[in-house]
Amino acid sequence: MAGRGSRLRPHSLTVPKPLIPVAGQPIVHRLVKDIAKVLKEPIEEIAFVLGDAAWFGDDVVASLEDLAKSLGAKASIYRQDKPLGTGHAIMCAKPSLSGPAVIAYADTLIRAQFDLDPEADSVIWTKKVENPEAYGVVKLNTKEEIVELVEKPESFVSDQAVIGIYYFKDVAVLKSKLQEILDENVMNGGEYQINDGIKRMMAEGKVFKTGTVDEWMDCGNKPITIETNQRMLGFLKADGEEQLVADSVTLENANIIEPCFIGENVVLKNTTVGPFVSIGKDSVIENSTIKNSLIQTNSSIKNANLDQAMIGNYVKYNGEFTSISIGDYSILE
Repeated sequence: MAGRGSRLRPHSLTVPKPLIPVAGQPIVHRLVKDIAKVLKEPIEEIAFVLGDAAWFGDDVVASLEDLAKSLGAKASIYRQDKPLGTGHAIMCAKPSLSGPAVIAYADTLIRAQFDLDPEADSVIWTKKVENPEAYGVVKLNTKEEIVELVEKPESFVSDQAVIGIYYFKDVAVLKSKLQEILDENVMNGGEYQINDGIKRMMAEGKVFKTGTVDEWMDCGNKPITIETNQRMLGFLKADGEEQLVADSVTLENANIIEPCFIGENVVLKNTTVGPFVSIGKDSVIENSTIKNSLIQTNSSIKNANLDQAMIGNYVKYNGEFTSISIGDYSILE
C-alpha cells in the first residue's frame, strides 16, 4: 500500500489511494474481504506495508486494524520509506513472512470463486484477457503449471494476465529468494521485483499453478475507478448481501435509479441520482442529475448535471457559480 497513487490525483492527494471508497467501502477493505472469501479458512494475521507515517498516519492505521479485527485477525503495520519495488515492499514485512500467505497489491478489486490447488507450492491469480500483449502473462506447460512469467509478450504466450495476487504454501521460501535478490542487488527498472524471487523458486522446481478470477477491476486512475464503481455496484446489487441505501437517507422530491450506494445521512433534494452512483455519508445533493459517478463524504452539490464524475470529500460545487477556487490536478470537462 506504500505508493502515492499519482495517477488518481487529485483524489489521492488527501486520501491514500487504497482507502478511497468504491461502492461505499475503501478499496483495500473490499480486496481483503474478497480474498478472505476465496481462502475459506481462518486468517491469523494481515500485514499492511504502508508509506511514511506523515502520509499513512494514525487514522489509516486505525482503519486497517479495524479491518483485520473484523476478520478475526491481528494487524501488523510495516513501512516502506523508499519506493524500491514490489520485492522490497514484501521484504519490509519480513517478520510476518512465514507459513501459508497471500500477497496482494492494494489497488485492484476482484470477484472470484476457486479452490487453491493443494499440490501447488504457489498459486498466481490470473484473469483471461483479450489483449495479453498489454499485460504480464504466465506461460504454462502441458500440466497447466506455470513455467515462466512474460512481461507484455510480442508474440502469443497465453491469455492469462497476472493481476498481482499470489498464494504461497510457505512464504518463507519466497522470503529467502527475495533476500538473495536484495543481497546481490538484482534490480529491474531500478527496483527489486517479486518476479525475480518467483523465477528463482521456479528454477528450483517449485510448482506454480493459476487461480483464475472471474472479474478483475483496477482503480489506477479516475476513468477506470468510475468504471470499477459501476461494475461493483452491479455485482453488489445482484448479490443482495449489502445494504446499498442507508435508512437515514432523506429524499425530498428525489429519485434513486438503482444500483446506487447512498451513505448515512445523505440528503437528496429535487434530484435524480443513478444509475451507478456512490455518495458518501453526510453529503447534500440539490437540484441535480447525477449518473455514473463517485461522490465522497460531506460534500455539497447544487445545480449539477454530472456523468462520469469523481468528487472528493468536503467539496462544495454549484453548477451556476462562475467565481470559483479549484486546486491542483482538478479537471472540469
